[in-house]
Amino acid sequence: MNITTLFIDAQVQGEPGLENIQSRLGMAGKVVQSAAEVFDWISRADDPVQRGKETLLLTRNKGAFIRECPGTRSYICCGYKILHIGTFCTMDCSYCILQAYFHPPVLQFFMNHGDMMQELQAEFQKPVISRIGTGEFTDSMIWEHPTAFSSVLVPLFASQSRAVLELKTKTTDIRRLKNYTHNRKTICAWSLNTERVIREQERRTTSLEARLRAAASCESWGYPLAFHFDPVVLYDGCEDEYRQVIQKLFSYISADNVVWISVGTFRFIPALKTIIQNRFSDSTIIYGEFISGLDAKMRYFKPVRREFYRKLIGWIKECAPDVLVYYCMEDNDIWETTLGFTPESRGGLFKMLDESAARHCGVSE
Repeated sequence: MNITTLFIDAQVQGEPGLENIQSRLGMAGKVVQSAAEVFDWISRADDPVQRGKETLLLTRNKGAFIRECPGTRSYICCGYKILHIGTFCTMDCSYCILQAYFHPPVLQFFMNHGDMMQELQAEFQKPVISRIGTGEFTDSMIWEHPTAFSSVLVPLFASQSRAVLELKTKTTDIRRLKNYTHNRKTICAWSLNTERVIREQERRTTSLEARLRAAASCESWGYPLAFHFDPVVLYDGCEDEYRQVIQKLFSYISADNVVWISVGTFRFIPALKTIIQNRFSDSTIIYGEFISGLDAKMRYFKPVRREFYRKLIGWIKECAPDVLVYYCMEDNDIWETTLGFTPESRGGLFKMLDESAARHCGVSE
């Protein structure tokens, strides 16, 4: 983390862990009476997104910690539940929706962990399998240096049998994970892309090689794994490069230890286009041929997506014929024409993912 300014909401003074975070950052922090003061200060910057990535606000989560994934009726959603530990990210990917999602964007870490624990314990009592992740509104592992938050979550999930925790990241700050009893209830997951996309579109992230080495380390410590090819970015030469990524992936890790792989092509809300033009002037990803999808996001034409998906799924299945591959926000037509079935024909995507979690992680209803 390259934090230059630390703010502390007056409401969290005295919360456990606050002094440790200040010590790890080497900053005392300025106490503010409300988050609005911080939001106003960030919004007045020439580049509010960049200032937001360098500013950390320690505050309270005033809403629910456990939330449903914000999918859309128009496409098939995976039923993922979000553990809302904080917001925004210190890395800087051109395509990141968070640049346009938060107004203004700011790094926030929520300190009222007692409330979070109560919600999680209630979730663990439900007679269903819960798939929970921290990587929707932030990266799961950027918080390791200042907060060591995995030391709270991993043992907590290890103590129950109805939920899995997915820690999705583009980082390699995994060293603490080696020391925890996890009982395979934590899935270590990485977003993957070609080396070109990582180099040109994913600023301040770790290399593909580093991510794969980290995944191999986590597997050696007994953790189940997951991977996310989302967003797939289409460009001249991308087919060979994505095939190479998949071949390299399975040279590092065992296919039998992969709980799932998600796939989705680059899509964006119209408001993101201007942000990318202003902040990533060299990026060309928004200048392909796009059409407005059913969710009002700009997407590659369906025949183009379909053709590439067939190839990508084929490369994955060559290396890992039994791994569960699913689409993030696609319709039944894409499923049927590229995978040969629809989720409904197999009980629904929720059931497919729950069953894979049960096989690999030992959870049950």
